Amino acid sequence: MQSVSKARLQIHFCVLLWGFTAILGRLISLPALPLVWWRMLLVTLALLLMPRVWRGLRAMPARLRWAYAGIGVLVSLHWLTFYAAIKLANASVGATCIALGPVFLAFVEPWIAKRRFDPRELLIGVAVVPGVALVVGGVPTDMRLGIAVGVLSALFVALFGSLNKRLVEHGDPLTVTCIELGTGAVFLTLLAPLLPHAGPAFVLPDAHDAVLLLALAFGCTLLPFTLALVALRHMSAFGTQMVTNLEPVYAIVLAMLLLGEQRQLDGWFYAGVAVILAAVFAHPLLHRVRRGPRQTELLGTTESHNMVD
Repeated sequence: MQSVSKARLQIHFCVLLWGFTAILGRLISLPALPLVWWRMLLVTLALLLMPRVWRGLRAMPARLRWAYAGIGVLVSLHWLTFYAAIKLANASVGATCIALGPVFLAFVEPWIAKRRFDPRELLIGVAVVPGVALVVGGVPTDMRLGIAVGVLSALFVALFGSLNKRLVEHGDPLTVTCIELGTGAVFLTLLAPLLPHAGPAFVLPDAHDAVLLLALAFGCTLLPFTLALVALRHMSAFGTQMVTNLEPVYAIVLAMLLLGEQRQLDGWFYAGVAVILAAVFAHPLLHRVRRGPRQTELLGTTESHNMVD
């Protein structure tokens, strides 16, 4: 098999694994805060066993370590709100809200990267509004708080994705991931007393949740991240982005097959999903037209871009 074709299959497999993060978040009985805390802690401990990570930490300037630590706080807030949205609504709603990340990115990235705003990107924001309205109208009333929290999670994706994009070439990816997730775990530990309704960060999981947490941390985080690093050597950032945009599609299909969530949602919800995904896929296409097919593109980080979502 040619290297490009193999890389494309690897990326699709990675995106499928990332699609399971929403499913596992629904199946794990732990509240959102300890769920995220355990996921971050397990991945961090695994990365600290790698000599490559320690070499990267020693070689990285202190100022850069602090920058990645700050991004790690945003990552923890993203995951916390993502899984809270799933707990408040369901996996399909959580995945749909995360699909709004590239829409927010169209507005956030020019501000963070200090570049001129492209009016064509405004079309993405306008196009997604009716989709969000359909999604809200297509879910039961008691799930709408989950949508609001999920939209906040998508905003955090845009923020830390843009910041990571600025710093993507300044550190080893595994080292950066270790700093961000390790900082996130510490931040959630400090945040827990301020969120009494969320409960403590440290909650010992039962056997069922422990197995699912291990699958989430290693099967849906470390494994696909490692495969994605290999695949990116043979694919353009644009091609990878187009594949990773399928993550909410995979998550929604998996939620229908494994959780039967289609019984909780009506046709208006799925019509809204279609509108939102059309805008999401239009985002990289607009950038492709603007930059030209031969210009090198950098890949920002979300779940699919540095193990985060």
